Amino acid sequence: MSNPVRSTRSGSQVTSTPTIAQLFPKKNPLRLDLGGTISPVDVAYETYGRLNKDGTNAILVCHALTGSAHAANATFPLRSDEQKGWWDGLIGPGIAFDTKRYFVVCVNILGSCYGTTGPTSIDPDTGRPYGAAFPSITVRDMVIVQHELLN
Repeated sequence: MSNPVRSTRSGSQVTSTPTIAQLFPKKNPLRLDLGGTISPVDVAYETYGRLNKDGTNAILVCHALTGSAHAANATFPLRSDEQKGWWDGLIGPGIAFDTKRYFVVCVNILGSCYGTTGPTSIDPDTGRPYGAAFPSITVRDMVIVQHELLN
């Protein structure tokens, strides 16, 4: 599969709205740890900074189960019209995860309601939200989705 995050190597700066990548097409569905499959899988992610030519300055930031991919904002300090990110004080130019040096990626987890496929997503087989029919997933499934996006 193509690598949506690596494709930003050409120099995308900070994004303040999630990018959506679609992974695991019907012909290659995500095989879930507890059985069953799901396809396709939309994955929301945000990037901050620029990936260097060697691809050696990337940092993956993982959020809490109730969070989103919106870890920080496009500007630092925060403009009055921007939504606060959950790690604004750590991601940005001149602070801990210095976006002048690092390319920071935050991937939304599988099962979330923040853009990555989850119970509120439309089931392509029924045309209705998955709801309670969304399959049981594990942390391993979440990691596989993040790995697929980044590789």
